[in-house]
Amino acid sequence: MKVLICIDDTDNLESRGTGDLAEQLATEIEERNWGRSEFVTRHQLLVHPDVPYTSHNSSMCFAAEIGEQYLPALVERAKAFLVEESAEGSDPGLAVAVPDTLSDTALLVDFGRRAKREVLRKQDAYDLAAAQGIYLSEHGGTGHGVIGALAGIGLRMSGNDGRIKGWLEIPTRDGMARVADIVEQFQLGGVRSMAGDLLEENDLVAVGEKPKAVYLDGKPFLMVSPLTDAGPARWKTSCRRELKKY
Repeated sequence: MKVLICIDDTDNLESRGTGDLAEQLATEIEERNWGRSEFVTRHQLLVHPDVPYTSHNSSMCFAAEIGEQYLPALVERAKAFLVEESAEGSDPGLAVAVPDTLSDTALLVDFGRRAKREVLRKQDAYDLAAAQGIYLSEHGGTGHGVIGALAGIGLRMSGNDGRIKGWLEIPTRDGMARVADIVEQFQLGGVRSMAGDLLEENDLVAVGEKPKAVYLDGKPFLMVSPLTDAGPARWKTSCRRELKKY
């Protein structure tokens, strides 16, 4: 059974980030032999004076394939985990969804997209979660993290939002790597330009500092930008500033 788990607003300026906690929880699912976890995606939400957040207002979501019998234990462990690990002064929220049981995924995706541009209420999140049968809970502070947690579920389900947490450590020769080798090593959907074009297998990419993948069409893609310098590589990995749109 596939489940989506999203957490939001677990940190403060001195603590570990929410993404680190999401990775820890994903690892724990595997260590308990409940199932297999996927990568964590970071979903940027609205930055606004009326929205409390630590630094960037982003939620963290991951998928896991688990035995159906482990779902209640997973929910209870995730709740306890947030109580144990969330930082002082944070407003943690947890959402756990089973995609195959949702009656209207479009409403959930719409909620996630609205959270990127509107100030939403906690009650909006609770009402939608109840209607869709999604587990949603708050674990300290104001509990406003439930909004981001539910929004992250919707954005992950859209298949077209979020940066993959972490960087790709791409082996290079003379600072470059072939597209086919990158895709094979990291099991990517491909290497794509910021304009949306899919690169060919033999194209060379100049690998810059801390290259990241983004979540598009339900798969992780390495994003690249054109190089104007004459040389064997016509593309370079896109920098953090260029990836902010995701």
